[in-house]
Amino acid sequence: MGTMRADRLLSLLLLLQNRGRLTAPELAAELEVSVRTVYRDVEALAATGVPVYAERGPAGGYRLLDGYRTRLTGLTDAEADSLFLAGMPGPASELGLGAELAAAQLKLRAALPAELGARAARVAERFHLDAPGWFRETESVPRLATVAQGVWDQRVLAVEYRGWRRSGERELCPLGLVLKGGIWYLLATRGAPDDEARTYRVSRLDTVRLSAATFERPAGFDLGAHWAASTRRLAEARFRQRATLRISPRGAKLLTMFFGAAGAEALNGAEPSTPEGWLRVELPVETEVIAVGDLLRLGVEAEVLAPASLRAAVAETVRGLAHRYAVPEGAQPTTEEGEPDASPAPGDSERLAGK
Repeated sequence: MGTMRADRLLSLLLLLQNRGRLTAPELAAELEVSVRTVYRDVEALAATGVPVYAERGPAGGYRLLDGYRTRLTGLTDAEADSLFLAGMPGPASELGLGAELAAAQLKLRAALPAELGARAARVAERFHLDAPGWFRETESVPRLATVAQGVWDQRVLAVEYRGWRRSGERELCPLGLVLKGGIWYLLATRGAPDDEARTYRVSRLDTVRLSAATFERPAGFDLGAHWAASTRRLAEARFRQRATLRISPRGAKLLTMFFGAAGAEALNGAEPSTPEGWLRVELPVETEVIAVGDLLRLGVEAEVLAPASLRAAVAETVRGLAHRYAVPEGAQPTTEEGEPDASPAPGDSERLAGK
């Protein structure tokens, strides 16, 4: 019996053990084989002494004799590797471990007592992890499985990386992968003994090739600790100045939506500014160019008070926008194609509705 068929027979057995009665079409769909193959596999299981039998009729199917449980639940290396992704089938598939994860979960459930197996099934039915942030599509990472292979085997990667400042070919010693907000990052060194691990966005790896060369991991390297330290440094380098703002009640709600933890921190230290409920806040911001774009998302719900250079930069941008969208007095607004704009002017919709 070939290894592939043996694995399939074990999967069939575990499916029946975990789920009870299943029809031949249901088993075929789970195992990704034909119904005819299921018939042959069931006969093969029965020939080995497994008490599997068929129930006839519309509600029939295959099931195991009540009380029978297999102990053939040994995990393969790849299945064991996949267990840390047990709640994330999407990332497991991206890493090339989707099938192994499914097989490992089947084996784990088969090894559990009946009451714990039922509880595990209820957890899977009631809780779901969706890693990407809101309104953000998962990035395409076609080279992730190759990168992961380099991490597993400690093999040097020859890559072409498209960075913000510099792009080009380089050799990387891959130390680990991190999934943050639906985005995969690679931590790697360039191979020098004193080289510190740097972060590379996997979606910007245009080409990846596994080389024959291997490398030694730095002694004591802790992926989680290194990632936490690097994100702290990034936050410190990112917010280099603070902006003093006056924001409306609606602006206060937008602040946390657009600026996350930084916005929440600013609101915690807010002071009343006007009787109408406007607040004065100190918001950590990035460089002036980035801060202008970020703060303009608040629109008329916020006013920059300081620093003076940032206030001036926002005002200059607003003047440029006003000039861009200005309509000469007496002229009719036009569309991009140069035709008159038929959209109603302010107040027209109320008049048209008879208000």
